[in-house]
Amino acid sequence: MAPKKDDKKSQPSKAKAGGGGGGKAKKKKWSKGKVKEKLANLVLFDKATYDKMLSDVPKLKLITPSIISEKLKVNGSLARKAVKELVSKNLIRPILTHKQQCVYTRATNQ
Repeated sequence: MAPKKDDKKSQPSKAKAGGGGGGKAKKKKWSKGKVKEKLANLVLFDKATYDKMLSDVPKLKLITPSIISEKLKVNGSLARKAVKELVSKNLIRPILTHKQQCVYTRATNQ
């Protein structure tokens, strides 16, 4: 009967090749997080956007600078200037004026 091969001799060579028990592990890669899409809003009115502002915005029931900014794809500061111009032309009237947010509505006969 032939002598049995010893498996213990082959195991240490496998452990060395595998990197050993508590060796250096790979560092955790941190995710970059969710990146919000950058808005490419207009900084100045072009003729088409200005005409659209004069025709469409006074028909809305609720008018705020943020709504104008979103609908016409213009900058927030430009939307505030547009609101001031519409108020001066009596196309819209203020409901609530506050430091942070102003709410307007369409001008109706009162």
